[in-house]
Amino acid sequence: MKIIDIYNKATEPVFSFEFFPPKTLAGEAKLIEAIKNLKVLKPSFVSVTYGAGGSTKDKTIELCSGIQSNFQITTMCHFTCVGASKNDILVTLKRIESEKIHNIIALRGDPSGVGTKFAKHPNGFANASELIEFIKINKFEFGIAGGCYPEKHPDAITFEQDIINLKIKVDSGAEFLITQLFFSNEIFFKFQKKALEAGINVPIIPGIMPITSFSQIEKFKNLAGCYIPDNLVNELDQLKNDEAEFLNRSIEFTSKQCEELLNRGVKGIHFYTLNQSNATIEVMKRLK
Repeated sequence: MKIIDIYNKATEPVFSFEFFPPKTLAGEAKLIEAIKNLKVLKPSFVSVTYGAGGSTKDKTIELCSGIQSNFQITTMCHFTCVGASKNDILVTLKRIESEKIHNIIALRGDPSGVGTKFAKHPNGFANASELIEFIKINKFEFGIAGGCYPEKHPDAITFEQDIINLKIKVDSGAEFLITQLFFSNEIFFKFQKKALEAGINVPIIPGIMPITSFSQIEKFKNLAGCYIPDNLVNELDQLKNDEAEFLNRSIEFTSKQCEELLNRGVKGIHFYTLNQSNATIEVMKRLK
């Protein structure tokens, strides 16, 4: 099933989860346990990420196929154009298709190596819009999602230019959008309004992740470029040596954030799980 059909037919909020390909056998066991735990929540779909530079391409496809076969959950395969030629991309798309994976999220992707700038492959694509257009031209029947940044893509010169680029992505064939993580609903609602004014009428799905350790705060700010409210940071700072209360407060914040988003009409929430289940389960319990 195409995921856009899930959103279009849904009468209740659509919940979905994101995983990443583990690098070790212990990591694989942890992921399988997380999937088992989260399946109880009846997610409408799950996604599996690509590593930087496309480094986990094979594992990503294997996981998507395995989750569909072993857990009967619709999967969405992350798919990037970084470091890949048009021929490489075509071969990979055919493999994804052969594994009966019907949904992809088309992304430009990040280069491997800290601080490395994205560089277009000489016979590849500069961005996700070009990638999506290529998929459509080659008549693949995938359901296609795109990514978006409520606080501006880090490579965009201005917020306004980023919205223009996003409209091009949707016009190229992105059927719905999933946001980078954010912690301020005001920022999301402003972004949502600007997108609508630009003629972007596809579902915009919030990507959400609870903070589970204090060290994540600086990481999120640096890597995702997201604003985290000072009052939340200060409160978690005071609780960083009390693991149970730290998690309780963080989950309370995320639950209220999701509740407000759902009350304001978003079609669903996409949870970034980091291959763990406890925090997402607790948020879902409070929502339901």
